[in-house]
Amino acid sequence: MSSFNEIFEQCSWEDTSKSIYAKTDADVKRALLARKRTLEDFKALISPAAAPYLEEMAQISQQLTRKRFGQVVQMYVPLYLSNECNNICTYCGFSYDNKVKRKTLSPMEIMQEVAAIKEMGFDHVLLVTGEANQTVHTAYFKQVLQLIRPHFAHISMEVQPLDYEEYESLRPYGLNTVLVYQETYHEEDYKKHHPKGKKSNFQYRLETPDRLGKAGMHRIGLGVLIGLEDWRTDSFYTAMHLDYLEKTYWKSKYSISFPRLRPFSGGLEPKIAMSDRELVQLICAYRLFNEEVELSISTRESHSFRDNIIKLGITAMSAASKTNPGGYVVEPQSLEQFEISDERSASEIAEMIARQGYEAVWKDWDISL
Repeated sequence: MSSFNEIFEQCSWEDTSKSIYAKTDADVKRALLARKRTLEDFKALISPAAAPYLEEMAQISQQLTRKRFGQVVQMYVPLYLSNECNNICTYCGFSYDNKVKRKTLSPMEIMQEVAAIKEMGFDHVLLVTGEANQTVHTAYFKQVLQLIRPHFAHISMEVQPLDYEEYESLRPYGLNTVLVYQETYHEEDYKKHHPKGKKSNFQYRLETPDRLGKAGMHRIGLGVLIGLEDWRTDSFYTAMHLDYLEKTYWKSKYSISFPRLRPFSGGLEPKIAMSDRELVQLICAYRLFNEEVELSISTRESHSFRDNIIKLGITAMSAASKTNPGGYVVEPQSLEQFEISDERSASEIAEMIARQGYEAVWKDWDISL
């Protein structure tokens, strides 16, 4: 296979959805008992038929997570560099048609934000921008990475999809992880939600993890925006994508995130609402399907949900997040990409993790290693 697209084209959304919703009690029991779970087992575990087995799924998920990751939760924080964006996206506060003040942080402003983040204790930072190739481009990313690399042990990035050569050129500057969410694998609806801008190119975005794998990126993050489409079908496509990537680019590590659609100014209501119980089911299903994948939860979720999900499979958690450029000290009132729910400080989150009997880990590894 030269790219995931070849597998994707062989899989019908409608047939996949019907297959998930047709799973039975017997299919779920078979999946729970399996030693090595398949994609068909994953369908059963995310199906409505699995709902009565949530407690059993949670117990297995907890055991598998402890066996592989121990009792630790990695802490990270987003650093929003820019809200400039050339795309129109129906669900995003940075959308081009949202007529608001735009801002891209200067080197001096970046270091002010870095100082605030370091004071909170973080050694793992996630760089985030809108998609504006004229201002936040590869040269800008290199400048940012050069500035902040001495201050962080782990640097992740969630920006516009780039070409293979661009990813390859950023690795020597300290880039370790790239997150690229497909938003939805439903191609027709994807186009409805992304009518203008480079992001409207479904195919280019779909093949981004392939370019990352070929460029030798250490970790690749996947996910969909839960609420744009049927979460069960979208999540199956994510699992299928993960399965392909692990087999093709086996030297890279992988993570899954679970962003649920959150409000912004004039925001989009979810097409398919997902309950907290269903999100727990999905998290546990991923863990039962894949013992190695890292599972991350953001401040989009409520503090009570995040408190209770610690023991059920999550391995990484953001804290004290600001979703606007300069949000920590430079320009706290600038436009947010979305509203956060858990507004507790980093130290409060670390204390909560400790009360659960887990340890908050503020970095991944030392640069010297």
